[in-house]
Order: sequence, then C-alpha cells, then structure tokens
Amino acid sequence: MLASGMLLVAVLACLSIMIIMSVWRQRRLLRKMPPGPTPLPFLGNFLELDTEKLYDSLLKIKEQYGPVFTIHLGPRPVVVLWGYDAVKAALMDQAEDFSGRGEQAFLDWFFKGYGVVFSNGERAKQLRRFSIATLRDFGFGKRGIEERIIEETGFLIQAFRDTNGACIDPTFFMSRTVSNVICSLVFGDRFEYDNKEFLSLLGMMMRSFQFTATSAGQLFEMFSSVMKHLPGSQHQAFKEIQGLEDFVARKVEQNQCTLDPNSPRDFIDSFLIRMQEEKQNPKTQFHMRNLLMTTLNLFFAGTETVSTTMRFGFLLLMKNPDIAAKMHEEIDRVVGRNRPPKYDDRMEMPYTEAVVHEIQRFADILPFGFAHSTYKDIMFQDFLIPKGTDVWPVLSSVMKDPKFFSKPNDFNPQHFLDDKGRFKKSDAFMPFSIGKRYCFGEKLAKMELFIFFTTIMQNFSFKSPQAPQDIDVSPQYVGFATIPRKFTMSFLPR
Repeated sequence: MLASGMLLVAVLACLSIMIIMSVWRQRRLLRKMPPGPTPLPFLGNFLELDTEKLYDSLLKIKEQYGPVFTIHLGPRPVVVLWGYDAVKAALMDQAEDFSGRGEQAFLDWFFKGYGVVFSNGERAKQLRRFSIATLRDFGFGKRGIEERIIEETGFLIQAFRDTNGACIDPTFFMSRTVSNVICSLVFGDRFEYDNKEFLSLLGMMMRSFQFTATSAGQLFEMFSSVMKHLPGSQHQAFKEIQGLEDFVARKVEQNQCTLDPNSPRDFIDSFLIRMQEEKQNPKTQFHMRNLLMTTLNLFFAGTETVSTTMRFGFLLLMKNPDIAAKMHEEIDRVVGRNRPPKYDDRMEMPYTEAVVHEIQRFADILPFGFAHSTYKDIMFQDFLIPKGTDVWPVLSSVMKDPKFFSKPNDFNPQHFLDDKGRFKKSDAFMPFSIGKRYCFGEKLAKMELFIFFTTIMQNFSFKSPQAPQDIDVSPQYVGFATIPRKFTMSFLPR
C-alpha cells in the first residue's frame, strides 16, 4: 500500500515537472517572439479583437507593437505581418522558411490537410506541381483558355439581354459564368445557366464562403475546438461544403466509368491516370482523398473570388459613373462594337486596366490571405518564430500601404496610372499573394476580370435604383473574406 502510494506521488511529481517545464519553455519562446498584447488563459487576445472589425483591431495592435507582432486566437499564437516591407521580407526574402500552410480553422475542419491548397510538405509540393502542369495542358493561362472565357462571356451577355433592362441581383449571373470557366477545365464541360443542380452548388459555395467572413466565422477561428461541439451556423456551413464534395465525388465516379488512359478529357481524368500509374507506390500522394479535395479546391477558388470581385466592381462603377464613362470611351475607341475584347487589348487600354486593378485592390476579397506557417525555428527581424507557428501576411495592409497608394481608402484608378496616363504596375498589388504559396490561378483570374468587365461594358451601361451618392460600397462582412452588400442593378443595352 505504501509502495503504491509512493509510486502515485512519483508519477504526479513527474507529470507536474513536465507541465511546468512545458509552460516555462513556452513562455521562454514567447519572450523571444514578436511582441503583442498579453494573452489570457484559453481566451488569448479575444478581448482585444472585435470579430466584426478584425482588421481595425489588428491595426490598433500594429500601431502599438509595430509591423510584426503576435496575437493569440484563443490559445493559438499567430504572428501577424503588416505592410509591404514585412510581408515581402517574409514571403519573398525568406520564402522557403514561410512556405508552410498555416491553420484556417473552419476550412481545416473539413479539408484536414488534404488537397492542393491546405496541404503541407511533400504532399503540397507534388499536388501543386501536378495541378499547375495539368491545367496548363488544358489551356490554363494560354490562348486556349481565353477562347473559353470569351465564349462563356457571350452566354452571359445574352443572359443580361434577356433581362430587358429589369432590376436584378447580379450575384448568380456572375458566379455561373465564372464557375463555368473553371468547370470546363476541371470537369471537361460547362453547365447550362438554368441547371438546378448548378445553381444549388453555387448557393452552397456562396454561403460557406460568406460564413468565413462573419463574426461567427472569426469566433470559430479562435475557439474551433469548442465550437465544433456547440450548435451554430458553423455546422450548416460545414454541410454546404460537404454538399460540394458529394457533387465532386459523383463527377469522379462518372469519369472512372468512362476513363480512357490515352485520352484525358479534364483535370479529373489526368489525376485518375496518375493514380493508376502510382498505385504500387505506398507513399503516393495521388489517391482518392487528394483527388476529391484538390478538385474541390479548384472548383471553389475558381468561382467565388472572381465572381465576388465582379459584384464589387459593378457596385463601384455605379457609385462612380464618371469612371464608368471613361471606361466606355476607351473601350469604344480601342475595341469598338463589332468584336469581343481580347486580353491583349489591355496593352492599349491603360485606363480600363487601371480600373480593373483598382477594383481588386479596393474590394480586397481575401484581406488576410491564407495563413502560412514556419517549417522550422527561424529568426525574422531579430525575433524568434518557432517551428509550426501560424503566420498571417495581411494582404489588405499591403494594398492599403500609403507608401504605394496615395489615397488607400479611396477608390481611385490613378493609383495605377502615371503622370502621362500610362498603366503603372505596383509592387504592393498582391491580391494573389506572393512567394512559394502564391495563387497559381492568378493569370486566369486576371484574364477573366479584364475580359468580363470590358465585354460587359462594351455592351451595357449600368443603372442602380439608388442615386450614386446613396450607394453604400462598404462591405457587408469582413473576415477571412470580404463580402459586398446585396444590391440590384439594371443592364441597359448600349
């Protein structure tokens, strides 16, 4: 009895020492990490962070602690990089050190580290290499995909004409068009605009994307371990993504039944062929889970970000009719009315190119980018960032950096024009991020945005039921994503 009691005391003593050493080591590491507000147990810096105005909260902390600081999302420490200099120093100058994918609590809950966007290490490298090469084979970033974009824009123009100038919500008009471009690459075909399954998928996508921007989405980012088990909108958002995965699984099954290894039709076929080639490799990353998750990554990312940017753009152009008029004049002068615009036309259309860039900068669809993480203990600007620490490169702070944009909070195309009216590039324009984990859909998105905007404006003028001065261009939600307010508008043939 005495011996067993002594053993229990010894075990408890050992556990206590281990806990004390762990806490001591954590505090020692935190002392060397970038500074930040003192976290509370479990709550972290919850009291300093307004979940409805997270960017503003971080700005206040930055003003006190500088452009590199640490916050705690619940118990999780996150290093925040603010402004062009800090983001470039990390993602470009020390690109390999910061090339891990950090935690995005809600999305990680579903993807669990699978797929090209949310994976790490060798899995991320192999899937990224394969995805870029395969999409390029199907015309990604080349003239072949431009023809698909122009063709799809033609369907959109007809859909707008069929409204006969009525006041409409443009949300699903744009998401159908944008989604069909990526669908042609991933699934090998487009959907008809009245396809009920397609509209249901777009609704699922929009609602789950919107959740990440809400206050509930920010709370989940801080306290996911608890909120997974509590009732709330997070469960409905999870079901929405699950519905998208179920659709992708059905498409994969269809491709499996009709697969010709000698003639791949789309991204899914190419992945299935690679799975067959590596089926004897026990360490292969080409298996069904990665196929489903990568396809879903491409389908989702290729739809929501561009279509949301387009909606924001319509709102901004109705708010600023003088800017829209200048675009109309340049489009008429360079392209005319007898042919569809092409991507190369941008070389002679500096004002339109500047407006499209300014829409992306101002809309700021992914203000915090995707979280990164460190692969090892690293020194960054005299601070220690331990291995596996999440890092937020706040892209919004770069695209609002007053060193690069004279009026960062205003919608002003002059940010991208020089004194002679020529288009001017900016190093601080990084809506697609930079470095090892930049969005490889950048070329496609830029091509889509230019062609969509110019073709729509070649054919239509915009009219809001509100006077320009009454149009509210402030976003409805700002969190992981920026979501514009709902609105209606008319497309009036020119």
